Amino acid sequence: MIGYLLNIGGILVMGVGALLVFASMKPDVFRVKRSTTIAAPPARVFSFIEDFHAFNLWNPFAMKDPAQKVAYAGPDKGPGASFSWDSRKQGSGRMEIVETSAPARVAMRLEFTRPFPARNAVEFTIDASGPDAVVTWSMNGPVPFIAKIFHVFVNVDKMVGRDFEKGLANLKALAEKT
Repeated sequence: MIGYLLNIGGILVMGVGALLVFASMKPDVFRVKRSTTIAAPPARVFSFIEDFHAFNLWNPFAMKDPAQKVAYAGPDKGPGASFSWDSRKQGSGRMEIVETSAPARVAMRLEFTRPFPARNAVEFTIDASGPDAVVTWSMNGPVPFIAKIFHVFVNVDKMVGRDFEKGLANLKALAEKT
């Protein structure tokens, strides 16, 4: 019986060791990126991104918990504009616009405080394509070791990418009807 338990224990230790080695080989940074074409002028699309009040009309993460508490700070739009949220479903954090180049680019800093601390860079680029706008939403950030273990089991690009795709579809619908 003791030999059997030692064998099981040895297998478990080797499995955990293999998991940790595999996790250590995961990249130190992640990047999620999605694009869509919107039948609207870039300036109109830009207006729904550079103003967080308008941003949260189509933001898929804000829509996941309508009961979340949201607070806006700084200017209404552009660099320095920010909002924070606190949600039982979505955790808590803050997003701030750090740079804009109208109507082509908005760069943001995203900070999560709960359920785990994280700092990521978010960028929207808007390229003119005739009368349309090609919008790209990207996010990147560091992957600490504990997150690498999570990445062994979860494809973050697919998980977050689905939300980006939904958000871009929401933005498209809003910008095209306005």
